[in-house]
Amino acid sequence: MHRYMRAVGFSSFENKRKLQELLTEVVINSDRRAITVGQDNTLLGEFYKDFGTGMGIAVCGEFDEEEKFTYEYYYPYLNGTGITSYEDVSVERHADKESYAGVCDDLKVGISLIFYLKNRIPYVKAQAMGKLPVRGTTLTLSALSVNGTIMLPIQKDEEQLQRVKQDSVNRNNLMAAARKGDEDAIETLTLEDMDIYTTISRRIQKEDLFSLVDTYFMPYGVECDQYSVLGEIVGMRLTTNAVTGEEIYILTICCNELTFDVCINIIDLFGEPQVGRRFKGVIWLQGYINFPEEVM
Repeated sequence: MHRYMRAVGFSSFENKRKLQELLTEVVINSDRRAITVGQDNTLLGEFYKDFGTGMGIAVCGEFDEEEKFTYEYYYPYLNGTGITSYEDVSVERHADKESYAGVCDDLKVGISLIFYLKNRIPYVKAQAMGKLPVRGTTLTLSALSVNGTIMLPIQKDEEQLQRVKQDSVNRNNLMAAARKGDEDAIETLTLEDMDIYTTISRRIQKEDLFSLVDTYFMPYGVECDQYSVLGEIVGMRLTTNAVTGEEIYILTICCNELTFDVCINIIDLFGEPQVGRRFKGVIWLQGYINFPEEVM
């Protein structure tokens, strides 16, 4: 049983027979499907079925010579909204199965974002046609969570908000220059980090950690596409799984200037979410690469 199935409303599906029936339903009555020929001339297929607004299950596998579909693996998904990043994305195949991980180096986060690629078919198609690397792509991130907490925001006045925005712009410009080898930018960033460390070390003696840290985005555990995040809720909606009736929160959060949707079962969320409050939790990061029309 996939750990994050409960995030899309299947917390009670622990019986393998019930799971197989569910996956068969996805293949037979899919809402969307995608098929392409891989590099080794195998016919790959994916079947998607929504069980709530923007969330569902994908079943992936391949077709044999008699056009019979053989299931290989499945995963729950959440369809994100908007564009999260305009940076170029690189893709690598997982070792154990025909699935892929994407890597995006976005300056706003400061680390390489590694995510589970949801739309592998366009990538495999471009790979088979020799069109890689594809330029001009954008990235829409989404995430599933099985453990989250709602926290109050840090109160800021308008002057503080403007100063934070300006500091962020300046830091991104320095990061871009440092990436190109600018020694002055590297030195400036190093001094800023030392100042931040000194300030936090002094204030943490008397203040709560989450009153000092407004937002963060950092790797969690040993799996490279899981992260611990803290971000501001900028939008939210409640949907219901059509099969189980479980209620699911879909929160749009802004974390380190990245905006993406997070899907979490209401029974796994501690606290009441509202726009302006903060979401803290561990997420499984998924990504949808928006390819140019000529590749699709």
